[in-house]
Amino acid sequence: MRADRLVSILLLLQNHGRMTAKELAEKLEVSERTIHRDMEALSMAGIPVFAERGANGGWILTEGYRTDLTGLKVSELQSLLLVSPTMQLSDLGMRDSFDAAWQKLLAASPATTRQNAEHVRQRIHIDGAGWHQSTESFPCLPTVQEAVWQERALFIRYQRGEDVVERIVHPLGLVAKRSTWYFVAQVEDAMRTYRISRLIEAQMLEDSFVRPQSFDLASYWEQSTADFQSNLPRYPAHIHVRETLLARLQLERYLQIKSTHPVDSEWVEAHVQFHTLESACEMVLGYGSLMQVIQPQELRLKVIAEAKAILRLYQAANE
Repeated sequence: MRADRLVSILLLLQNHGRMTAKELAEKLEVSERTIHRDMEALSMAGIPVFAERGANGGWILTEGYRTDLTGLKVSELQSLLLVSPTMQLSDLGMRDSFDAAWQKLLAASPATTRQNAEHVRQRIHIDGAGWHQSTESFPCLPTVQEAVWQERALFIRYQRGEDVVERIVHPLGLVAKRSTWYFVAQVEDAMRTYRISRLIEAQMLEDSFVRPQSFDLASYWEQSTADFQSNLPRYPAHIHVRETLLARLQLERYLQIKSTHPVDSEWVEAHVQFHTLESACEMVLGYGSLMQVIQPQELRLKVIAEAKAILRLYQAANE
């Protein structure tokens, strides 16, 4: 464990430049006394680490000292630097392993790649949370990506309901939600999110724009997603589901689990919120014998009616 911690200290100092004993202790979940002992061990091992005193002091490495990890191309490193930790990693107990691997990759990257890492992550955000698997096509994606990269204005024509709308926008970043692509753009003084599959045309213009310094792509997307979900209609229900189904339900876009309680070794009682009566009925039917509606009665009756209609349809087909 100590060897792992010494490597982590080395990588943290290499990536951050200067850190106090308190910062290192909090990051590694040990005492400051332990950090001081570790620093002594690193120094005795020949690592050029030393402490700077004063208000802005801390532990630093001698300028120019680097660990090295070979075998990865710059493009391969950049592709890995795009990866974001997901809820699934935390569920599997692998978040700490991801953080450690991230530090090693960052430390192994050339200086120019490290400088570009934040640039890349501010312009492409991968959201791994599950909604649906998409079969959409994105012919305008390369043009949008180029405009995002070069910070150039973009002329777009897109489908909004039955209308075709034209806009000149300042594209700030791409977001992948499973296999569906979106881009976030500044339109005058407001931020907008566009689904790239709905673009009919996209042309990169000569005009460049200044990216807002305070804009953070991942934070904007997280808040935008929360706002979207909070504005959707709510249809509360009381259901029983198979315990093995709970993890899958957490990924459903149109279902929010409010509370759960075990019924027995196989079934779980859950209070949930669907979005509408119709979407609730469709989802319940989709999960078949893995889900049972307890309340409300109108949803139970609708599911029963639809199930009977399905049965009659197949019975008629067999006659």
